[in-house]
Amino acid sequence: MRLGALATVLCLLSYWAFAMPAPRWRNSMPPPPLPRADESGYAAVNGIHMFYEIFGKGRGDPILLIHGGMGSSDAWGFEVPELAKTHEVIIADSRGHGRSTRLRMTYTYDLMAEDYVALLDRLGIDKVALVGFSDGGIIGLDMAIHHPERLSKLFAQAANASPDGLFEVSSSVNGHDFTRDLDDEDDFRAFRAAIETMWRNEPNFSEDELKSITVPTEIVVGDHDEFIRPEHSRYLAETIPGAKLVILKNVSHLALAQDPAQYLHAIRKFIGS
Repeated sequence: MRLGALATVLCLLSYWAFAMPAPRWRNSMPPPPLPRADESGYAAVNGIHMFYEIFGKGRGDPILLIHGGMGSSDAWGFEVPELAKTHEVIIADSRGHGRSTRLRMTYTYDLMAEDYVALLDRLGIDKVALVGFSDGGIIGLDMAIHHPERLSKLFAQAANASPDGLFEVSSSVNGHDFTRDLDDEDDFRAFRAAIETMWRNEPNFSEDELKSITVPTEIVVGDHDEFIRPEHSRYLAETIPGAKLVILKNVSHLALAQDPAQYLHAIRKFIGS
């Protein structure tokens, strides 16, 4: 009888091991299609045509959402419909990404930050709250250092201030599930190589630059982030004056797609509704 009971328990354990879903932080849901934008188009900025969309135009204080590297603004399919209920939401495809112009060139965070500043100029928007995911968070840090007057707040998720803040460099860092607009052109391999080169060499924000940030900032990271070293996130929060470290629970690098409700709650708690 005892052996029979033990066998039953072992069978159940074996069943549960295969039947139970993987932890949330191991999975991500493809973002739903974005709703119809109130305004969309291509802005001529710094020698490229930058694709952008605006939702909830005139509805509230503007929020700029910046996607991660190797992805596109389609990454924000969960967040845009909710945030646009109370805010004007601007999204765009960074230089070389999605529907924006892709050139064979050296990519830098400084240049991409200048693109977003130029986009705001084109749209006649003086100041935004910036929510940045991964490379988007790095672009946000760059803007906070060099153009603090353009930001009301900065929510930087899974960002690093130097290459040693990463566990590794991989083209899957930001692009997993979010590359529907990145086609298979012959030059895509060159573009990917250029972005991976940027990741290996940038950013390089100095301690003094981080200490110069006056924009209210939250450094946000998932408790299972597989690319950002946790001590690096703590360093950012401790170095940027007044910054707060927020740890998202049971999510990894792709927190915005693994637990959109938690992600939106964190944004609203910081930026306001």
